[in-house]
Amino acid sequence: MLYFGMVAGVAAGNVAAHAVGLDAFRVWVATLILFIPALLGAKLLYVLIHWPLYREDPTQIWKRRRDGGAAQYGGLIVALACSVPLLAALHLPFGAYWDVAIFTILVLMIFGRVGCLRHGCCAGRPSQSWMGVYLPNRSGEWTKRFPSQLLEAGFAILLLIVAMAARRPTLFPGALFLLVVAGYSAGRLVLESTREETKVGQFTIYHGISALLITVSVGLLLARWSR
Repeated sequence: MLYFGMVAGVAAGNVAAHAVGLDAFRVWVATLILFIPALLGAKLLYVLIHWPLYREDPTQIWKRRRDGGAAQYGGLIVALACSVPLLAALHLPFGAYWDVAIFTILVLMIFGRVGCLRHGCCAGRPSQSWMGVYLPNRSGEWTKRFPSQLLEAGFAILLLIVAMAARRPTLFPGALFLLVVAGYSAGRLVLESTREETKVGQFTIYHGISALLITVSVGLLLARWSR
């Protein structure tokens, strides 16, 4: 599903690049290159957060495939940093590129969360509420639980629709990217609390990153808008 998401995401980014007049070939090259640091960054953040699992035997970092083992926030942060010199070398404007790349990210996220559902990772915590769906976790334990993966995939679809509607009247290059990042982070603040690994009322590092991204994104939007 990750592979299918990459293919579909690249296609979505290509369509978006043509729509706004960016060099679609250069966007394609930049996206393919940035997949590498994004995947490494996602793995790195996951390992850092779950370091007690790997401290005794670091070789498990690449062996524990059954655990999933990726944190998409890490992929976004590392890809953003790596894109600065790359986009400059390809003569692509930073803000305009990420306005296009957000479509790739959202499509990839939709496929990725379906993959999480099939794999059992990122499972929701048990719940007997009306939202409870009979699903497994990564250990294969079936019970009624919050469908966290489906909720996040559905939220990504909603953000994709909003991004498509808001694509043309954008305030400035990069505004669409910031809006989607702020929107996703706000949703993640809520959805993170439905996951099995998150205890009720617990504030995790993912909550912290979400809050930080909301603050930075909204701050940049307001700063540019005031100009």
